[in-house]
Amino acid sequence: MRKIAILGSTGSIGTQTLEVVEHNKDLQVSALAAGSNVRLMEQQIRRFRPALACMKEETKAKELRELTADIDVRIVSGMEGLVEVATEPQSEVLVTAIVGMIGIRPTIAAMEAGKDIALANKETLVTAGHIIMPLAKEKGVRILPVDSEHSAIFQCLNGEEPRTVHKILLTASGGPFRGRSLKELAAVQVEDALKHPNWSMGRKITIDSSTMVNKGLEVMEAKWLFGVQMDQIQVVIQPQSVIHSMVEFEDGAVIAQLGTPDMKLPIQYALYYPQRRYLPGERLDFTKLKSISFETPDTEVFRGLALAYEAGRQGGSLPTVYNAANEYAVALFLQRKIPYLTIQEMIASAMKHHQVIARPNVEEILAAEQETYEFLESRW
Repeated sequence: MRKIAILGSTGSIGTQTLEVVEHNKDLQVSALAAGSNVRLMEQQIRRFRPALACMKEETKAKELRELTADIDVRIVSGMEGLVEVATEPQSEVLVTAIVGMIGIRPTIAAMEAGKDIALANKETLVTAGHIIMPLAKEKGVRILPVDSEHSAIFQCLNGEEPRTVHKILLTASGGPFRGRSLKELAAVQVEDALKHPNWSMGRKITIDSSTMVNKGLEVMEAKWLFGVQMDQIQVVIQPQSVIHSMVEFEDGAVIAQLGTPDMKLPIQYALYYPQRRYLPGERLDFTKLKSISFETPDTEVFRGLALAYEAGRQGGSLPTVYNAANEYAVALFLQRKIPYLTIQEMIASAMKHHQVIARPNVEEILAAEQETYEFLESRW
């Protein structure tokens, strides 16, 4: 029996991870953590019977305790609770499906406790990759990517020498606004940005996909995961979302991973690596696939991607500012407080204002996040 803990169990990745658990009788959930969805967490506790569960706020934890008083489960809250879930003694793997930099401390705690990490919290590597990757090596734990693109790269590299990698080709659907001009994007509303053509994701990540900031974060994450330079990562628009990413090797060979747009595949692959298991669901039918097309991303219109390369090349605390500014801006956009294009304006402004720290520790990373929020609050 392989036991797992999940941070972010009520979100898109978390709920799909639990679907994978339901289809595999040798997986067991030992701990769950969520933000504010008490009712769904209660349902998950009743279905999967974890020993430990965590809510972000103590008021929500109290409500959950009352709802699950008939069940043998311990309910905790806050950052201390997240760390308890991350280090729950019975679990072997921590699925980090939580959104935001709140995932850094529990991920580090889990690694120090010897847990493998099924990584879906890209902010952890974007902002603290210089801490996370050396720690993984020191503790002998594995970082197993769950994002579909990084899982694809991981699969393409299976059995290959990392030093033979010439280029990573990170694919993107282009989102709902592929081919639009800046003038056209100026009128975008929340409902428009939440209509992704291929993938079903959470609200924040769906907005990030529409701005291509999500792809920028993935580029920075790939740098750390696969030990390459920013300029070895090329973003390619692949609108059908059939090729999830590719790797070009020094001899010119290109290996690609293809499949339907289903997050359960990379989730299951991470949980069972290096094994493959049967996964129910739709299969890619090449007899019905009329074409696979490719485009170059427009980094003038989707400036968030260009800013990500700038942040990733400079490194240090600048990726933290990029990420924090985007989180702040997207939250305002979802609340209809700023126009769509102001998201990338806020990222650029925050990056320009920031004094970069070359190798920030966790406290400095979190301080840079807070300083970014305060700077943007003072300007918008």
